[in-house]
Amino acid sequence: MNLRGTGVALVTPFDKKGEIDFDSLEKLINHVVDGGVEYLVALGTTAETPTLSQEEKHEVVSAVIKYNANRLPVVLGMGSNNTHALVKEISKTDFTGIHAILSVAPYYNKPSQEGIYQHYREVSKASPLPVILYNVPGRTSSNISADTCLKLAKEYENIVAIKEASGVFSQIMEMISNKPKGFEVLSGDDALTFPMISLGATGVITVVGNAFPQEFSEMVRMALSHNIEDARTLHYKLIPIIDLIFAEGNPTGLKAFLNKAGICQNELRLPLVKASDALVHRIDQVLKAY
Repeated sequence: MNLRGTGVALVTPFDKKGEIDFDSLEKLINHVVDGGVEYLVALGTTAETPTLSQEEKHEVVSAVIKYNANRLPVVLGMGSNNTHALVKEISKTDFTGIHAILSVAPYYNKPSQEGIYQHYREVSKASPLPVILYNVPGRTSSNISADTCLKLAKEYENIVAIKEASGVFSQIMEMISNKPKGFEVLSGDDALTFPMISLGATGVITVVGNAFPQEFSEMVRMALSHNIEDARTLHYKLIPIIDLIFAEGNPTGLKAFLNKAGICQNELRLPLVKASDALVHRIDQVLKAY
């Protein structure tokens, strides 16, 4: 699949009883598809995936495929700090309607670079689909170094991209400048997407795109087509929104925005809680100004 452009890490809407709200999920998917994004990502961090049962995960993926109706490619989040269990899960998964896997770096265990390399080697061998590495040290406490990323990219043809959310520009630039042809470096940080594209990144897997798909994907397309002035203008217009969305964690602020837009209810699963009244008030002010 073509990973150039904007992918959206979809939220999982819940109702007042804490159950998955599939009607709102359909509304969200139509919203982001109509907003002009390039692909969808199911069961990422933004989906509150750690709080979903295995049965619920299957239901969400089936619903995303159904509601998408072949309009856009779909990427499936599949990660674990148990390599054996992840490989087994991949081998048993029906990937009908799925175009690639997004696999987060092993978390909590704090593996060495050799351990990270061998983990992804096994994922690559098991996966019948393209694999996107996901580096987010702020959540995993393990960083995929540029050397490890490039080694994997050069040795395994189905490892096709990295979602990079380390925020370390020296590392990001090393990946971009030394990557093999066909390997993509994607932003995993909405606020850094514009500067990363200016350095050679080719897209983003976004959180903010749930609420503002048209504006965010347009900014990305402008940046990719070297329309820097207009892209910069949109970037700075979106920054106050990005700051609020992440002010109390993800997807806390995002669900408050989506609720204001009438897309889903402002419901999360513990240990995440709703946005504070102070944050909701700030969101109201920003939306009015926007």
